[in-house]
Amino acid sequence: MGIELRNVIKQVGAETHIYETDLTLEKGGFNVLLGTTQSGKTTLMRLMAGLERPTRGEVWFDGENVTGVAVQKRSVAMVYQAFVNYPNFSVFDNIASPLRVARRPKAEIEERVRKMSELLKIDSMLERYPEELSGGQQQRTALARALVKNAALVLLDEPLANLDYKLREELREELPRLFEDTGATVVYATSEPLEALLLGGFTAALHEGRVIQYGPTAQTYRNPTSLLSARVFSDPPINTATVTKNGDSFVLSESVSWPVPGSCTNLEDGSYTIGIRPHHLTPDRTADTAVKISGTVLVAEISGSESVVHVNVHGNNWVSESHGVHPYEVGDTTDLFMKVDRCLYFDSHGELLAG
Repeated sequence: MGIELRNVIKQVGAETHIYETDLTLEKGGFNVLLGTTQSGKTTLMRLMAGLERPTRGEVWFDGENVTGVAVQKRSVAMVYQAFVNYPNFSVFDNIASPLRVARRPKAEIEERVRKMSELLKIDSMLERYPEELSGGQQQRTALARALVKNAALVLLDEPLANLDYKLREELREELPRLFEDTGATVVYATSEPLEALLLGGFTAALHEGRVIQYGPTAQTYRNPTSLLSARVFSDPPINTATVTKNGDSFVLSESVSWPVPGSCTNLEDGSYTIGIRPHHLTPDRTADTAVKISGTVLVAEISGSESVVHVNVHGNNWVSESHGVHPYEVGDTTDLFMKVDRCLYFDSHGELLAG
């Protein structure tokens, strides 16, 4: 067993920061906390670390109740988005500090610091001091200090946010592999759905202090249990609209309808909400079952090899994301193709019916 939150609630004054939460993260697993700012990611991590105590409930680690155990007495390491280093220590001494506190042999300290600094590409800076480093180099130093400790619980609070793009991409690939054989339970907080998908493992989707879904990352993404979970795990935002089931068809407008899929045949006729992710709404017909819709271009963005366009589709502000550069002009009417086989269907309470 790794770390377990049992009926945990965190209140600060009259405000509830974490609503009642039951969550179990398996030992040796790589876990992502995904949510926007103030969704509760950092608070959950601080509760796991012992930096804060829950108002109610218990925190268990490796089968023991550690709710009242001080963070100094736990095998835990934490890295924040805002890097923290000892200003009067060299890079080497910063990284080595937890090993020295643990009274590890000098030769072991040398070897582990060198290995970690090479991994994070700061091996040429070991004699420098934090004030001589860039922000990205300082964050790499803080990350190395946490990783070199070989803690049983590693908490990473958006640790790559201050790094340059290339290093961020490299570390996203390397981090899960880095912890594969350590046996550590790793918790990684991010506000970026794409980052969660790249990291893999398991993902907990958070919204306003609640864990609304938890499971294998790919499964959580593909099979959201609610519209809220789908929204947390979609950037650009998932497109939604009200549709009507009328016999064998779903109707978006007088000119747009499609056959009811087999998973929805038992639904009663009436109104439902559909969700379609932006990359399943494209300027080219890429599937025979795709349905053509028309909309007025509101905003057009071209970023590298991708085009993102916001369109008004029957009163709904929808987003299309596609590969390639497409000549959108604000105010024009454009045709897009919706892959209806990728639609998610939700009831009036936002609970998933089919997808």
